[in-house]
Amino acid sequence: MNAFKRDKKEEEEGGGNPFQNLEKTTVLQEARTFNDTPVNPRKCAHILTKILYLLNQGEQLGTTEATEAFFAMTKLFQSRDVVLRRLVYLGIKELSSLAEDVIIVTSSLTKDMTGKEDLYRAAAIRALCTITDGGMLAAIERYMKQAIVDRSPAVSSAALVSSLHLTSVSSDIARRWAYEAQEALNSTNVMVQYHALGVLYQARKTDKLAVIKLVAKLMRTSPKSPYAACMLIRMACKLLEDMEEGEDSMLGFIECCLRHKSEMVVYEAAHALVNFGKSGLKEIGSAISVLQLFCGSPKPALRFAAVRTLNKVAMTHPAAVTACNLDLENLITDSNRSIATLAITTLLKTGAESSVDRLMKQIATFVSEISDEFKVVVVQAIRALCQKFPRKHTVLMNFLSAMLRDEGGLEYKAAIADTIIAVMEGNAEAKEAGLAHLCEFIEDCEHISLAVRILHLLGQEGPTSKQPSRYIRFIYNRVILESASVRAAAVTALARFAAACPPLLPNVLVLLSRCQLDSDDEVRDRAAYYCTILQEQNDPTVLPLIQPPLFSVPSLERALRNYMKTPMEEPFDISEVPPAQTIEEPAQVEIHTTIKPQQPRLTREESFIEKLSQIPPIASIIRGSSLLKSSSVFELTESETEYNVKCIKHTFAEHLVLQFDCINTLSDQFLEDVKVSIEANEYYTVLCEVPCPRLSYNEPGTTYTVLAYPEDVHASVATMPTTLRFMARDCDPTTGVPDTDQGYCDEYMLEDLEITIADQIRGVGSRGVDFGALWDASAAKGYAKLEETFVLGDTVTSLEGAIQSLTGFLGLEAVERSDRVHPGSASHNLLLSGVFRGGKEVLARARLALSDNQVTMQLTVLCPDPDVAELIVSSVG
Repeated sequence: MNAFKRDKKEEEEGGGNPFQNLEKTTVLQEARTFNDTPVNPRKCAHILTKILYLLNQGEQLGTTEATEAFFAMTKLFQSRDVVLRRLVYLGIKELSSLAEDVIIVTSSLTKDMTGKEDLYRAAAIRALCTITDGGMLAAIERYMKQAIVDRSPAVSSAALVSSLHLTSVSSDIARRWAYEAQEALNSTNVMVQYHALGVLYQARKTDKLAVIKLVAKLMRTSPKSPYAACMLIRMACKLLEDMEEGEDSMLGFIECCLRHKSEMVVYEAAHALVNFGKSGLKEIGSAISVLQLFCGSPKPALRFAAVRTLNKVAMTHPAAVTACNLDLENLITDSNRSIATLAITTLLKTGAESSVDRLMKQIATFVSEISDEFKVVVVQAIRALCQKFPRKHTVLMNFLSAMLRDEGGLEYKAAIADTIIAVMEGNAEAKEAGLAHLCEFIEDCEHISLAVRILHLLGQEGPTSKQPSRYIRFIYNRVILESASVRAAAVTALARFAAACPPLLPNVLVLLSRCQLDSDDEVRDRAAYYCTILQEQNDPTVLPLIQPPLFSVPSLERALRNYMKTPMEEPFDISEVPPAQTIEEPAQVEIHTTIKPQQPRLTREESFIEKLSQIPPIASIIRGSSLLKSSSVFELTESETEYNVKCIKHTFAEHLVLQFDCINTLSDQFLEDVKVSIEANEYYTVLCEVPCPRLSYNEPGTTYTVLAYPEDVHASVATMPTTLRFMARDCDPTTGVPDTDQGYCDEYMLEDLEITIADQIRGVGSRGVDFGALWDASAAKGYAKLEETFVLGDTVTSLEGAIQSLTGFLGLEAVERSDRVHPGSASHNLLLSGVFRGGKEVLARARLALSDNQVTMQLTVLCPDPDVAELIVSSVG
């Protein structure tokens, strides 16, 4: 008893992990104890535990070290100590992939698995199957079949699970042992029945009819094992995804499982019904009723499972979850913070607009009690609520502002700032309040990266607010009180106010002149730069010199190098530099709130330029020319055809480079000299074709065609037939080796290639200049102006649809967020901007009116080239 008390005291004093300071070399030297005679079970078990600990902590053993330890460990088979023997089996499993000649213990493991000691047999089976390869499988197959139907549940389960793992060695193992698994399915042990069902499914999963028969048979008898019942529900759901007949019986079985005596099965059935896409409201309603009962369960695991599932259902069927709101409100005060957080976020998704105020009061005290991780989840739910009820932005933003004043880390504060910014972008009425909240926040913001971001936002949005001068004080305070990075961002924000708001120019110049005395080099340089520009130029065109560049530095560097290779008789045109749009990435499901430093990477256009410049025939044509834009990928074939061809159009000032990405889906054909021939019309000229030398089965290849744009811009919009031409050679489907040296020429018709006006225009959305001032300045320069009125087609029945259709068709980009339509509005002004190939600026103004589901548009276009302006207007017509 005294010893126990002493151990407890040592634990309270912080004894910690006894294995935390282990050294691999020392432990391996201790392993020599395994060779002692007689074996000391207690000492060896302790050393073996150390080895297993090191391996599971990621310690790397060399092949020699692992082999020596493994063979020393095999000497422990002479001991009859149960604990030591089971540790030996674990050691074999861990070292089998590292050591050499592990197959030597096969006979010992086989002896143990067929012995009379059940404690050894199950572990021996698992260890033996870990080291078994294809050559050994036949030798142990008889023993494995006997073990599957063994009277001991532990042995039977071990054999069944091991047979599933052995499918990686031989794919037909489950099918060969299906008879024994069928016998094991009749076992009274719940785990044996569950594992046997897994083996049977593995054996029949490639045969849909066999799986249907298995599921139908078990639906009638209903497995006694709750684990097997859960697996059966999942099998039924997988079948339902592809079935068109017989759905009623399977759905009826799943609904019947809602009344199962096991809570595990009841939850699995409810989860299956709410996640099955073809379930009707009736089935979802019955499942939600069950989940509602679980919300009041005394078991935390059931409450958590129920509220997590209801949280997911609220995304697709919020009305169905509304019946559970009272139960969810009771969970707000749950002692388990995970359950409480999920309950709150679910209520935020299902609550009505009238209940928002009450809900905010309810969670106000709760938010202060949870960790930052849970607070971020709540903030994301509030963000979705702001989008759902835009009229409640005042209440929600006040709540977020209060959260900003609380203690919290960068991720938490960044999530709130992101939400406020998102509300401002989606609701123009929330802009003033959002800027005010952010201004108050940066007064006490301790996170430099977040303060810099908010100052950048103030510099963008503040000048266009109702009272721009009110933000100057907050920004200048940062110059006085903050670190160098924040001071530099504040100087830039002040300069933007001066450029966009002429009445503020004199006062801001005084502030910027003081900043030239700053102790930091960058702050001084920025202040001097902005003062010089603002003093020398007082017109709307000064703002682009103050705004951050709309292009990446590598793009600008490449364009300048190309310009230096020319005679440089004309001034450098910065409008030809591609915009800084990063390579498209898959959309993220989660809302990322952590501000992380951006890793420099090539833009999408830069990556294409890098690739094209490495192809000599194309490099000689495009040398000295900048890439205007690259189109999105579009297909010239159906996805299920024998040859798949996708196209990307790269637009330069005088040339169009067509990139064709091809895939050969025929395993018995090998293609050579693959190219896409274009039947160009009388206006276009094919300058060169770069074929793909070889195209093996299912391996992508690329071929290029370069066209010269016609001098007449009106003829640049065209449709041309395309044909895939190649030399085909028959080959062995398994090896891909051609059967003969001779092939035959063949061709495959593709979809027509369309060259549109959108391919020749790059949208420029974030100019940062007042569009009205830019429009007036362009008109004063003598830009050609064309105006036309159109009635849009029957497919366009809303202002949002008209905006999307027009921007997509013309390739122009909306400025000043004019692509956002106020809800319920019957008219709208869309402001568009872009650059036509050759650096010709294009400005457009579309006045849209909606009447009786028909949209009327008055389009006005400004462009220095009248032919381009006429082409744009005529293309719409």
